[in-house]
Amino acid sequence: MLRFPQGLVKPCRVFCIGRNYGGHISEMGAAMDDSCIIFMKPATSLVLPGEPVALPRGRGVVHHELEMVAAIGTAGKEIHRDAALSHVMGISLGLDLTLREVQTGLRNKGRPWELAKAFDRSAPIGDFVESGPAVNPAAVQMRLEVNGEVRQQGTTADMLFPLEQLIEILSRTWELLPGDLVFTGTPAGVGPVVPGDTMTVESPQIGRFSWECV
Repeated sequence: MLRFPQGLVKPCRVFCIGRNYGGHISEMGAAMDDSCIIFMKPATSLVLPGEPVALPRGRGVVHHELEMVAAIGTAGKEIHRDAALSHVMGISLGLDLTLREVQTGLRNKGRPWELAKAFDRSAPIGDFVESGPAVNPAAVQMRLEVNGEVRQQGTTADMLFPLEQLIEILSRTWELLPGDLVFTGTPAGVGPVVPGDTMTVESPQIGRFSWECV
């Protein structure tokens, strides 16, 4: 169950967006285009604050990817971007953990990314705050520390596809449901984590949350 100011909410689907920050696209050596990359994770990928993150063994390096996460509170299909934020129940921070070598192999073969992205406990996620004047999804500042060292920092103002547009795009294909989550992409600075590392995400608008890798 996810923690919101309104109480506990059962998660539904986990939608994830790839290549939504120019800096990350550059550091991965990928081409910039106008397409929106979408993949999904199961609910078993979610890890609440303070719970251990069991990293996969024997499958290559695991990279951290810091992201803002939006939770849908009101169902909708074919939502226009002008109304999109009215469907958002809360905002948090999360991590899209990625088996980087596996992803590179899949990408080179033109195959889907789920084997690299959708493994169990691959999506640590913080508690949610209500979106609104105090927490504008278009201006969330965020950073990630690993063992106290800043690894990633950025602002959602740099997203190529803002949250309103992401909701519009997703709702063309799926009816968005209460409890659906949208991981909105990562800024530059992705890198490896190993057992024994402590990952801490922080935003002045949202809060501070930590996980230990085991």
